Amino acid sequence: MTEKLFYRNAYLWEADARVERVEKKDGKVRILLDRTVFYPEGGGQPSDRGVIAGEGFKITVEKVEGKDEIWHEGTLEGRLPEAGESVKLILDAEWRYENMRQHTGQHILSAVLKDIYDANTTGFQIFETYNKIEIDYSGELTWGLVLEAEKKANEVVWKNLPIEIEVYDELPEELMKKLRKELSEKVKPPIRIVSIPGVDVIPCGGTHVKRTGEVGIVKVVNFYRKSRKLWRIEFVCGNRALEYLDELLADYWKALDEMPNKNRPLSERVVELKVEMKGLEEEKDGLRRELWRWKAKALLDSAEEINGVKVVSYVEDADMKDAQAFVVYLVDKNPGTVALVAGRNYVIFAKNRDVEGVSMNELLKRVLVEAGGGGGGSEVLARGGGFRLPPEEVLKKALEVLRASLQ
Repeated sequence: MTEKLFYRNAYLWEADARVERVEKKDGKVRILLDRTVFYPEGGGQPSDRGVIAGEGFKITVEKVEGKDEIWHEGTLEGRLPEAGESVKLILDAEWRYENMRQHTGQHILSAVLKDIYDANTTGFQIFETYNKIEIDYSGELTWGLVLEAEKKANEVVWKNLPIEIEVYDELPEELMKKLRKELSEKVKPPIRIVSIPGVDVIPCGGTHVKRTGEVGIVKVVNFYRKSRKLWRIEFVCGNRALEYLDELLADYWKALDEMPNKNRPLSERVVELKVEMKGLEEEKDGLRRELWRWKAKALLDSAEEINGVKVVSYVEDADMKDAQAFVVYLVDKNPGTVALVAGRNYVIFAKNRDVEGVSMNELLKRVLVEAGGGGGGSEVLARGGGFRLPPEEVLKKALEVLRASLQ
């Protein structure tokens, strides 16, 4: 069993240890030590990072996992360490400390949400730039309600209350009554209880700061409903709160600077821009249809007529999406019309519904036999691609098949 030094002292950034076992896995090295300062991933808190160094080797630790035996996985530089060797453990102290601040901040926020809204926290996770909790709350969460919770949470932070940690083999009845939520059957002794006097009492295996003041600030940055009774709340604490808000504000002001009207608030500028864009889209749509009308006229004027059916056939430069939009317009507006269009390794075959005796899907299948590729569709519209022949040759094959079908 690995001795967990991080439970004795969460602020212990360095220590000595002895190698017990070493493994190789997927290009990485895994090492088991007799004791460690590295916190393994669990309870929503990510594992620690850092370095394990010995004579002639260094391991950059990227992942730590396990409960009784704690394995450290990372990238090896130098020779492979051996069992029995002494090593130096050096944590990424900033990463660990910020995770401690986030985790303690979560306890405070969850306790406040339980106190004022009777909302239990059902899930928690620390990410690199923010944290999330999920709460069981059947009401409608608003920014107003969130602000009230934030204010109370930060009052707890600024009171600089002590964080108390005790370990029990069995919880006393009086302590059981004080827990924020019932103890899960999955929690087995020894049971580690993290308390903030007058605020929170909860079982937890994570690392925490000594006093609430070290959290710095608790700031909710987003929230949304996950299901009828489940809400996700994203928040940040400590230096990550400053970094998150700085990035958010930089993006806000940059976005506002890009607006024709640079005055706040940004939401009003976005509405104005959306109205303007809608007008431009309507104007663009009108111009597109006018272009289509003239393009259709020119193509129909030069179309081949086969047994009373006008066949439009040409090579298109546009991408398939735009080409299909025009082809559908062309055949829809012109009875007795079939359109065969080839572009950059695609074809579109379409007909007006009144044209009988030919299926576009069947036409495409017969062309694919000789041109290769794949595709499919319906009686009135078919698309294909991946041909081994150039567009002109594919159209030529399609015309030959169509002429035979319409005779």
